[in-house]
Amino acid sequence: MKKDNVVDAIDPHLKQRIDKEMEGLKFTKNFRSATAEEWYVFLPGFEDKQTGGAAGKVIIHYNLYGNKEVFINTTIIFDVPEMYDAQLHPLIYALADELVNRLVGYADTLLSVHAGENSYQAEYVS
Repeated sequence: MKKDNVVDAIDPHLKQRIDKEMEGLKFTKNFRSATAEEWYVFLPGFEDKQTGGAAGKVIIHYNLYGNKEVFINTTIIFDVPEMYDAQLHPLIYALADELVNRLVGYADTLLSVHAGENSYQAEYVS
């Protein structure tokens, strides 16, 4: 039997940090309307320097009146400049993926993440 040679591409210290942030990830709904929700995102290692509160927010826009093929538009905004460091891209990606999974679920989603150099767009299709 051939042994797989699998190499973890994420630095072990960053992996530990990702695990810590995921374990402490909390969010609370701030606003809801007929077509949108806004959630504050709290992380143990990051906080908004101005308010001492949420590290970011998630805005989910959906269309209750359109056809079922319309995507949900999700925007994640991280307000902490330390999260803009390009070396933290795997952390930002993991957090965004987890937020989409928890808050949007398996719905088709267009995602926009705003985190300085770590900003990106993605499409989740079931």
